Amino acid sequence: MNICYRVELSEAERATLQAMLSGGKQAARTLKRAQILLAADAGVPDETIAQSVAVGSSTVYRTKRRFVEGNLERALSEEPRPGAARKLSGPEEALLVATACAKPPAGRARWTLELLAGEIVRLTQHESLSREMVRRRLCENALKPWQQKMWCVPKIDGEYVARMEDVLDLYAEGPDPMRPVVCFDESPVQLIGERRPPLPAAPGQIERVDYEYRRCGTVNLFVMVDAHQPWRKVSVTDRRTAKDFAVCMRELVDVDFPQAERIRVVMDNLSTHTPGSLYEAFPPDEAHRLLGRLEFHYTPKHASWLNMVEIEIGVLKGQCLDRRIDTREGLEREIAAWERERNAAGTRMTWMFTTEKARTKMGRAYPKTAPLEPLAKRS
Repeated sequence: MNICYRVELSEAERATLQAMLSGGKQAARTLKRAQILLAADAGVPDETIAQSVAVGSSTVYRTKRRFVEGNLERALSEEPRPGAARKLSGPEEALLVATACAKPPAGRARWTLELLAGEIVRLTQHESLSREMVRRRLCENALKPWQQKMWCVPKIDGEYVARMEDVLDLYAEGPDPMRPVVCFDESPVQLIGERRPPLPAAPGQIERVDYEYRRCGTVNLFVMVDAHQPWRKVSVTDRRTAKDFAVCMRELVDVDFPQAERIRVVMDNLSTHTPGSLYEAFPPDEAHRLLGRLEFHYTPKHASWLNMVEIEIGVLKGQCLDRRIDTREGLEREIAAWERERNAAGTRMTWMFTTEKARTKMGRAYPKTAPLEPLAKRS
């Protein structure tokens, strides 16, 4: 038969518990024990306390007992919990970490939990180790050897900085219809058809699509976006050769911005993105005429994030192309509808990264230069 324990808090203990609850910076279990003690001190029955605090009646009983038999600190603290000893010793855990950071065995691309468990069994006296135990030890050391992160470190030299600040200065300008800034890039798209008709969605049933599909070829997208105005354009081509690039530039000059004196085009360093491509596609007079109204600005190598159109391509793929489209005609129709809706909505880019911010955030990576010496005055 359980003993009935009566909780009588002093003024200091009551103030401590109330301050703890108002602060909210304790563990949830500790706060619940504080609520139990305050309610018990106020004479609330155990069943009512258990319901209001959302704990079992045994928790209320143990908390009151630990306070009466001990003190407030004991009532609020965690009791030691029984459990098995860690299976791996300190040196063995260090061996696991070192193994996970080393190269995987021959014939395997990366370590798995099963491989690591087997390797530690081979290297130690253990007869077996569970994959869950290996996972917990790796998690404690923030290790996931089966994952990879691909990245590219650009070489930030004078050329990188010059191109970066050139592009950022263009973005910082105000809108100028006579000298627009157009960001240009291209992206391949695979045409994919269905093997079997999808089953449409219904109440209580999501749409079902067969995992098999048909490859129907690939096409290329030339994507352009105005850096200062709510305008974008997507052209679908079979290829992305120098001639296709030249045709796209001529359309930009004669159709999209016929009144502009100079069109500043921001693009990457692809081999076809050169003035020479226009001379390969058109007679010299025509190429010279077009280049007289075009001004190419190149992003630094490995710095595609500086091209505003990369954001637009991501939006295009997420909103329009994230599905199976099997024909070029269907792709052009869907992209045209997306383009019309986005232009009509007046959606435009808001670029926040400026030359001043680049010099502040990337100042350490800028090339180090010696202080300028004062120019000698003429006698």
